[in-house]
Amino acid sequence: MITLAIDSTAKAASAALLKDETVIAEYTQNTGHTHSETMLPMAQAVMNAAGVTPDDVDLFAISAGPGSFTGVRIGISLIKGLCFGKNKPIAALSSMSTLARNLEGYEGVVCPVMDARRNQVYTAIFRDGIRQTEDMLIPCSELEEMLRGYDCPIYFTGDGYDLARRLIELPNIKHTPVRLRLQNAVSVALEGIRCYNENINIFTDTEVMPIYLRASQAERERLERIKKND
Repeated sequence: MITLAIDSTAKAASAALLKDETVIAEYTQNTGHTHSETMLPMAQAVMNAAGVTPDDVDLFAISAGPGSFTGVRIGISLIKGLCFGKNKPIAALSSMSTLARNLEGYEGVVCPVMDARRNQVYTAIFRDGIRQTEDMLIPCSELEEMLRGYDCPIYFTGDGYDLARRLIELPNIKHTPVRLRLQNAVSVALEGIRCYNENINIFTDTEVMPIYLRASQAERERLERIKKND
């Protein structure tokens, strides 16, 4: 089975092509360029490296959020475009689950953290590979209180790594290698394959939608205007 995976939920953009669970090509970029400029060429690059086209792909996998509103929308739009009219399955995955897979095999707590600004993070808690919480948008102070209940090693991953390490002070927090902190399309692909085999979180191009935990800034501003006018 050929799987094409992308992740555009944070500053780093990533694309990968796998045959079964073997990585054929991987491309991760953290240059600060907009995903609208980089994501399609990256997806094309990994397919070109293997000599395949979207018609040859059996499964598309995407980290569908939470994360950057613009990045999430770009990724979803790209996957919809690649799949349009092809009746191909799309695994639309929580970015918390795909980040946690970066540290697959680590014993203890894996805590994905994505910077949501104002000292808040998108997060979830996994222990020994098993999800302990739903995806959350919470202040770092609240996450610290939740993590106090675990007496095992704790590992952060995600673009909120530095923020979490600065604001959360617990003795059992461990260092995460730099390579395992960024969004990684290989992890997206592996999580997508798992979901495909279990027939969960699988959609068509018309069904797949972003995963948001709060309204966009534009939507929040619109609601504030409505309240002021009432």
